Amino acid sequence: MKIFIGSDHAGYDLKEKILKKYESSFEFHNCGCYSNESVDYPDFAKEVATCVKKNKDSFGILICGSGIGISIAANRYKGIRAALCTTEMHAKMSRLHNNANILALGSRLTKESDIFKILETFFKSSFEGNRHEHRINKIDNI
Repeated sequence: MKIFIGSDHAGYDLKEKILKKYESSFEFHNCGCYSNESVDYPDFAKEVATCVKKNKDSFGILICGSGIGISIAANRYKGIRAALCTTEMHAKMSRLHNNANILALGSRLTKESDIFKILETFFKSSFEGNRHEHRINKIDNI
């Protein structure tokens, strides 16, 4: 599974921990940032969203302090469904019903132990389709 991962400075340390913990489980492509010096989260949301759009069946992970700004920025791109998840149930439902293709995380607001559970739940869950398919099509055609 190809995963494009990006963060701003607030998410940098968590991004590095995710890369290290899951390096043998996923094919990661690090889209930055590359230090904890201040940067603008929309730049990294754009990079990850663009890569996910160009690579069918890929996913993204985006991290900022709250997860809010970076998810808002990513959702500006047609075909991107970035879900800010703070619980395992959010992660599961974002995949089952919303076919989310980017997981957004808040490094300052969600406990690290919970983040790893959220990440694992997100990637083991699959879109149910059926009654949800036409809703996703409506979102993608806005």
